[in-house]
Amino acid sequence: MEATFLQTLWFILVAVLFLGYFVLEGFDFGVGMNVFALGKGEEKRKNQIITTIGPVWDANEVWILVGGGALFAAFPEWYATMFSGFYLALIIILVALIVRVCAFKYRNKVESASWKFAWDICHFIGGLVPALIWGVAVGNIVRGVNMEANAGGKSVVTDSLFDLLNPFALLAGVVFVLLFWLHGTLFLALRTTGEVRHDANKLAGVIVIPTIVTAAAWVLWAQLAYSNNAWTWIPLVIAALALIGAFVLNRAGREGLAFASTSVAIGFATIMAFGAIFPNVLPAANDPALSLTVMNASSTEYTLRVMTIATVILLPIVLAYQAWAYWVFRARVTGEGFPSAHAANLARKAKEGYRVAFDTES
Repeated sequence: MEATFLQTLWFILVAVLFLGYFVLEGFDFGVGMNVFALGKGEEKRKNQIITTIGPVWDANEVWILVGGGALFAAFPEWYATMFSGFYLALIIILVALIVRVCAFKYRNKVESASWKFAWDICHFIGGLVPALIWGVAVGNIVRGVNMEANAGGKSVVTDSLFDLLNPFALLAGVVFVLLFWLHGTLFLALRTTGEVRHDANKLAGVIVIPTIVTAAAWVLWAQLAYSNNAWTWIPLVIAALALIGAFVLNRAGREGLAFASTSVAIGFATIMAFGAIFPNVLPAANDPALSLTVMNASSTEYTLRVMTIATVILLPIVLAYQAWAYWVFRARVTGEGFPSAHAANLARKAKEGYRVAFDTES
């Protein structure tokens, strides 16, 4: 039994959605990890760092919602089996993302150092934890998980959380953390001015070395031990060259090209990971016969056809809107002119039409 055109197409589209999520949300995670590394305890620097992703982080996060929705509609068996098997890990990601949303919304509501420090910790956790868990999840998908058939003949994951924390998956988690940290650091170098920009370039030059070493170890391990397809050597090599290019370009002070290089590295590493498992979508490590494939995990051809029509109409609109948002907020963030919580509150009340009494003591 071979995959149909629409089944293959939707496997590619799901891969593209996750690729977009890792590239765009990846630098968001990296920026969050830098609140302490580059913030250096200075409020002005922290505000400058967080503001770089203020207008775009929520749009970047939408990619995983669309990816999850596409997965549910196109490959319901894959969605159900993976989300139930990785339930605790995905709950941890969800909680970390919720905490990060709260950090964006509430950090500057109170003029208190301890209040802001607590939300800075949430920014850091909201960047580090999802990056780590996503890496572990991808590592287990590429490696395969233990499954068994339930009473209805469906494959179910039998691995516990500790089974998922195997060396291959943990290495993938480390790679994701380092790669997203590097990606976010280069984004800050591209989008900031002054000392933060200088320090971001310097930090990126340090992070890139362990990132190259660990990423090379993981992709070679994945390709040699678990890949189903020889053609995945191509995206592997491109990702490796892009990561090395980021190192060279960072040393040359080419901030835009260095950030583009890590984007290419993340993108082609994602292509390599999805290509490695095809035609499986969730390999069974203990019994290949129990593996979920694009054939046995997909929706009907009619469903896939309707989804394709909707995607052709709506996806260009979404992409155009997000491109416009990035264009509007393309200027570097200087770190100047951040209002205090009290001033921001007064401005909000004035905008809503309330009468606000200003006095010299407030």
